[in-house]
Amino acid sequence: SFAEVKCSLCVVGIQALAEMNRWREVLSWVLQYYHVPEHLPPKVLELCILLYSKVGEPQVMLEVGSSWLREHANQSLPEYGSLLELYLVHVLLPLGRFEGAEELVRGCAVLDSEQQLAFLSTICESRCQRTQHEETRSAAENQRDPVTETVLGALSQKLLTMLTLLRRALRSMSNHFYLLPYKKMLLATFLLYLVVVRLDPASPTSLPFIYKLVQLFRQAWAAVLSPIHRPPIRD
Repeated sequence: SFAEVKCSLCVVGIQALAEMNRWREVLSWVLQYYHVPEHLPPKVLELCILLYSKVGEPQVMLEVGSSWLREHANQSLPEYGSLLELYLVHVLLPLGRFEGAEELVRGCAVLDSEQQLAFLSTICESRCQRTQHEETRSAAENQRDPVTETVLGALSQKLLTMLTLLRRALRSMSNHFYLLPYKKMLLATFLLYLVVVRLDPASPTSLPFIYKLVQLFRQAWAAVLSPIHRPPIRD
């Protein structure tokens, strides 16, 4: 019939969109042909629920599945019980809609008492698992905070100790540097320059180089030592 052909073509279209990673367009594309969720064929609704559950977006089918299941015309279909279970397991329970699931099961006149009891038992078990998981996660987060604070405290203490030792070392080096005779340092630097460059101090051509060396040493001396601790410099 026309309805069966239309449903088959929609199934093929859903599979094609899923394979092209265009699953976000599936529901809107299907509703272009069926207009309202209540008119979706059971096979199409089943594929949509499974698809959006697999990609981690079960909330997309929340209103669509609820509208289809509450439609009285659909409750007489043989696939109604399996679709109700599919909607509970893959949409309501993963989203934590336990009250809505219980209301849907108790308000369904198609289910007998045994089926309702089985569904309610599944809902209760899922709620207990979710509550236990949240308590475990909360306890883990509470235990993680003191550990993190302890680690940060230890790192801060180590950093403070290293900075203190570095400051003491720099102070000791600066004090030792202040005690060095300026004239001896100047003479040693001058002799080292003469040895390396091999200049003759008596030659007139070497005077600019010697003058430049003295100026460089003065600049280095002014940059390293503060005015408070700088010893007097005599030409």
